[in-house]
Amino acid sequence: MKINKIIWIAIVIFINCSNARAQEETLEVNSNRLNAQLKKLSTFGMNSNGGNDRVAFSDHDIQARAYLTQYLEGLGLDVFTDAAGNLIAKREGKIKNLSPITFGSHIDAVPNGGHYDGDVGVIGAIEVLETMIENEIVTRHPLEMIIFSNEEGAIFGSRAMAGKIDQATLEVKTASGYTNGEGILRVGGNPDKIMEVKRSPEDLHAFLELHIEQGNVLHKNKLDIGVVEGIVGLKWWDVEITGLTNHAGTTPMNDRKDAMIAAAQFVLAVNEIITKTEGAQVGTVGRIEAFPGAPNVIPGKVILSLEIRDLDAAKIILMFKQIEAKAHEIGKSTETSFEFKPIDATAEPALTDIRIQDIIRQNAIDLNYSQKTMPSGAGHDAQDMAVITPTGMIFVPSVNGISHAPQEYSTPEAIAKGANVLLHSILDIDKLEFRKN
Repeated sequence: MKINKIIWIAIVIFINCSNARAQEETLEVNSNRLNAQLKKLSTFGMNSNGGNDRVAFSDHDIQARAYLTQYLEGLGLDVFTDAAGNLIAKREGKIKNLSPITFGSHIDAVPNGGHYDGDVGVIGAIEVLETMIENEIVTRHPLEMIIFSNEEGAIFGSRAMAGKIDQATLEVKTASGYTNGEGILRVGGNPDKIMEVKRSPEDLHAFLELHIEQGNVLHKNKLDIGVVEGIVGLKWWDVEITGLTNHAGTTPMNDRKDAMIAAAQFVLAVNEIITKTEGAQVGTVGRIEAFPGAPNVIPGKVILSLEIRDLDAAKIILMFKQIEAKAHEIGKSTETSFEFKPIDATAEPALTDIRIQDIIRQNAIDLNYSQKTMPSGAGHDAQDMAVITPTGMIFVPSVNGISHAPQEYSTPEAIAKGANVLLHSILDIDKLEFRKN
């Protein structure tokens, strides 16, 4: 009789576990609720052009944070703001002393930006939490949903977590007119305790970020999910070209040392060198200024910018060396000189965790979503979180690749698919023990 009872208990446990697994496998977010929440968030900072003026630390930002705080507290979550102004909602797990699985994004925008960049990751994360709560699913690890402060203004909140800020960072003025230090005070942070925000690898189990692609690869190829392999690094230079200022009417064409002609050849050379090399690297000349800048004067000096981005830091330097060598050839043929001055706008490449990539990819496959492994050409909070903990990133398509503009748009169906992948990836990561690198 006692053996039969033990067998019966084992059968009941097996059935309950099987039911729990089946429940998790069929779990889906509420797409209608997710879309409604995105529309609600868009009302905080909506301007007359239909764009988003919810820059970090602005009144619109404060109002949106207050709304989301109230909503998260209504779900029974522990909600607080850390010293860097990051808004964090925490849900306890089944096992004490386990480090939390963190996930989230940002809600601040560039001036006259869109309503999906960052917002999709935050509202998608909230929907994931709400789906778990209403289905009574409790993870082993605690969960922390993070709304990072001032991502668009220099990726401030996640950099604070990564220990990458200092006193000078607090003094940087943001688009709201406030410095970072003043801004985090406005949203409930504490600049005097900013260094206490830094997290160590032992503090976190993993980090995930859902985001719109902000490019046109997924939309153009009719793909559902981007499995992000890393966030590219970038380096900037000022390029100063010196020729000879002279009268435009009296100087023959074959007797000129025209810095603008050299600049034009340089711009074309950058495009040619970057394009002919195999890979996903990009190079851009986005700013150019001629001196003295008069219609009737041959430019004696031109200053322009050079930016190179790639997942491989060594490749960025290789591309630069090729461009630099070509520039000196141009200088010789045009009787001008080139000087390259590095600008302090360097970001190192951040690779996502291979194990989390595999989890995201497999969940997309299991959900019958098409997917592609791809780099992120834009910076994200995940770039800094990857320094601390195993990190993954999920992209959903941006219609026509438009971002940082009022026309930015991702369909409700695409966003729901991304949120479903986020939900199931969190549940899978919860079952794993990562050996921190």
